[in-house]
Amino acid sequence: MSTRTHRHPPLRSRIGLDAIAIKPAECDVSRVTDTPVDTLAIDYEGREHLPDAETLTALTAESNTAVRLTTPVRADGFDPLGDDSLLESLPDGVGRVLVAGHPAYLSSEEQRRAIAPRLGAALESAPDAWVGTESVERIAMATGATQYDLLTRSTERTLHALRTAGFDGDIAVYAPTVLTDDPDAVLDAVGGYVARRRPVAEALPDPEEATDSSATGRTREVLLEAASDYALVGTESAVRERIDELRTAGATTVVGYPARGLDELLE
Repeated sequence: MSTRTHRHPPLRSRIGLDAIAIKPAECDVSRVTDTPVDTLAIDYEGREHLPDAETLTALTAESNTAVRLTTPVRADGFDPLGDDSLLESLPDGVGRVLVAGHPAYLSSEEQRRAIAPRLGAALESAPDAWVGTESVERIAMATGATQYDLLTRSTERTLHALRTAGFDGDIAVYAPTVLTDDPDAVLDAVGGYVARRRPVAEALPDPEEATDSSATGRTREVLLEAASDYALVGTESAVRERIDELRTAGATTVVGYPARGLDELLE
């Protein structure tokens, strides 16, 4: 399945982002109605932060962009093989991002549910959904749906390999985005995020040490190097160049999460 061509010229932010990811626990979703991107991706942070149907309806009606909601296929309310009651309240204009689900937002029972059959069943009702690949890369690839990858130090190499091997499907790449080259500001914005990536966690000399701007010594060096691998950080021109490189390597959509607040990417 291939959907690599746009029906209209892609709408991109001034730094080249195709989409913006927003976290409803941090941002009033209802205010994001005029963004210079093709897509808004709303992250899942638990049922208590799930935008209601009225908010989603207003967003799809007022926004110039497509709206996608992340739905964990193992979570009650979104489980296509069990309780899928929350799906019934989704407005018709809202697309989906199918994910296994972060354990922090799942009960112990939900975490034990099989992922592969649920992704397959969910795609039957939402064939245009994106599929999050974190921890389930092979299962996600087997679906043939748009792959939703987290940016890593090997992303460009992987993209090149997939395109060379003949994979012609869409690949969306997600990355926290920080438009500054100030090391302290970068660590305050994404230090904790990159520290949770397994290769980074294994390289840190002391997992209990601070990961923000107060980090020092070897920890600070590891985190700043990792920030460039796992996030889009730097001046606007530097970030724009990195996004161009990702697109050249084979990404069809680059999704930025505004790690220092939505206004930074909307100004």
